Amino acid sequence: MRDPYEVLGVAKNASAKDIKSAYRKLAKKHHPDQNPNDPKAKDRFAAANQAYEIVGDEKNRAAFDRGEIDADGKPRFQGFEGAAGG
Repeated sequence: MRDPYEVLGVAKNASAKDIKSAYRKLAKKHHPDQNPNDPKAKDRFAAANQAYEIVGDEKNRAAFDRGEIDADGKPRFQGFEGAAGG
């Protein structure tokens, strides 16, 4: 999975408003209903959704930025930090 910031085309320090705006623009552009003849549109739309689930949510974004979860939203196990709780 690609870096969610890269997928959305925003900087790591982008505001929540900028992230939401970038996501909406991509979702509209790549929505399968808007691109019936483009088989890859569905994949690009899904990638934008996945990226927004990570950086569009304050808790997920913080966890991703700290390296606690990967671009798929799955926990990363690095040593013992973050192993408890959850």
